[in-house]
Amino acid sequence: MLLRNLRYLTALAHEKHFARAAAVCAVTQPTLSAGIKQLEEELGLLIVRRGQRFEGLTPEGERVLEWARRILADCESLEQEASELRGGLRGRLHIGAIPTALPMVSLLTLPFSRQHPHVTITVWSLASIEIQRGLDDFTLDVGVTYLDNEPLSNVRTMPLYRESYFLFTPADGPLAHRDSISWAEAATVPLCLLTPDMQNRRILDAHFRAADAEVRPAIQTNSVLTLWSHLRSLAYSSVLSQTFLHLFGEPEGLRAVPIERPKAIHTVGLVIPDREPLTPSSREMARICTTIDVAASLEQGKPLVPERS
Repeated sequence: MLLRNLRYLTALAHEKHFARAAAVCAVTQPTLSAGIKQLEEELGLLIVRRGQRFEGLTPEGERVLEWARRILADCESLEQEASELRGGLRGRLHIGAIPTALPMVSLLTLPFSRQHPHVTITVWSLASIEIQRGLDDFTLDVGVTYLDNEPLSNVRTMPLYRESYFLFTPADGPLAHRDSISWAEAATVPLCLLTPDMQNRRILDAHFRAADAEVRPAIQTNSVLTLWSHLRSLAYSSVLSQTFLHLFGEPEGLRAVPIERPKAIHTVGLVIPDREPLTPSSREMARICTTIDVAASLEQGKPLVPERS
């Protein structure tokens, strides 16, 4: 069985289009189609539903896809392991992070990159459910997500910091002069929030409901950059975590007022697949996280990372 045919299958499952999958694999469409056909003949199974265009995988094809992803991930891990034994880790590290954790991800990637300069790090902004899916299907090595709000499965967890909440609001707004506010008060100003498919939004909605406050955000977005641009317009407020103070401080024209009635705290941490052997890159990230005090870094507003060895 040829590994390239397994790569063709995983690319097709991801792209859902023969021509795009072929482009990703840097081959012609007939080459990709022939490779998948060869895989079907070797296994004696129909893997792909064919028509005028890609129509999906058969049930048998879905099972084969699971094995293909596992086999390819194991091959990549073996290559990483060999590079480490030769004296320097090489390959990739794929990280999925919830949007509210993105401002602190550099606290993890910088020390990793210093110690392993030949590893290419890719960070995706993903919803928590997408992080779980990526860990399950081998497209992610590690995730940064909430540990204590919605259930996680088949993962090992490492707490990094406890998320607390602030109302970022125009400095001339009605709540800007306060030392702290309640969740009910935060609901009274025009808000820009993440969309309901994001776990952060579900957490905020739960706290607003507990305060008997009805929230109808003026703006919803799944992009932190879009949220921040609306916030900087000084026309809206938003409820954000201390990670944004770490990244931006208190921007001109805005105040960050703690929401403390009641105080709400949720744990954010590193998640890695609960399987052996781990990919060398995920194993190394877990080790490096034990050397970093992320909570102290966020509190002090500056990165605390180990010096280059």
